[in-house]
Amino acid sequence: MNVLVMGATGYIGSRVIPVLLDAGMEVTAGARKPGDLDAFWWAERVRRVELDVLDEASVAAAVTADVDVDAILYLVHGMASDDFREADLEAARLVRAAADRSGVRRIVYVSGIIPPVAEEELSEHLTSRLEVERELHEADAVVVTLRAAMVLGASSTSFELMSQLAARLPVTVVPAWMQSDVEPIAVVDLARAVSGALTADVSTRAYSVGGGERLPYPRLIDRYADTVEKRRPQVILPGLPEPLVARLATLITDVPSSTVTSLMESLREDMVADDDTWIAELLPEDAERPLSIDEALRRSVAQPDPTVPASQRDPMGRLPGDPSWAAAAATV
Repeated sequence: MNVLVMGATGYIGSRVIPVLLDAGMEVTAGARKPGDLDAFWWAERVRRVELDVLDEASVAAAVTADVDVDAILYLVHGMASDDFREADLEAARLVRAAADRSGVRRIVYVSGIIPPVAEEELSEHLTSRLEVERELHEADAVVVTLRAAMVLGASSTSFELMSQLAARLPVTVVPAWMQSDVEPIAVVDLARAVSGALTADVSTRAYSVGGGERLPYPRLIDRYADTVEKRRPQVILPGLPEPLVARLATLITDVPSSTVTSLMESLREDMVADDDTWIAELLPEDAERPLSIDEALRRSVAQPDPTVPASQRDPMGRLPGDPSWAAAAATV
């Protein structure tokens, strides 16, 4: 199977691609700047293609050039501009059209948990994810959407936001609206789900993927603080508006500001999986259960050994190619 990975230089792509290669799949890595792939240890094992998901000709060329693309792994999420919803939806339209024309048989899309609320109450971030999901599900191919909440692992954006806030504030201030439940998933388990979704005998549908443990977001912060042995007093404050909290978070952390705002908006709702059918339907019968939160946190903050080749390091920790702003979680 030849898999075209759209968004190969992103965090999830960087962890998923080695899993696909180890499963015997051929990988074509799509990136706006293919030279950026040089930062990753697996770069020489993949075919590269220049890809701009907002350029129709570029998308068509990536899907049809040189090799027959059997499946597309869609990892593109635009949160860096004010019009990201329009851009995300247009990109999904172009990808679906190109996939239909070329006969792609499967598309796997990694999305976010969609809480059971009225659509008009969803954050812009989650509304965009749902719009993209619906567009892709119109494709002729089998389309499997994996809806995940917080992804645990060093350099995961949502993990970095939490860990940097927890590490840099003498007192952990939690807005009252941020006491919702969350069900994290370790990036290694999400990568297993992606690999399974590419080959499992399933029809077009969405799966909620979680690690199996739900807890209030403030308690997750405490669990992280316990892991790094830096427990802080925690204060729940009512009346803090979301824009103010997001603004303060951008000043305290190194996470890009537009991403902080989008992620903060999603924390007002419970972000938990509605079932665990993905384990039985996407993973082998003898597959291990997902990592516990404590084990995932422990592995995420462990210092990488620079003498160990990147190919042999724990993918839960930092790896070459991770963004420089993500260094804090592994050094607190």
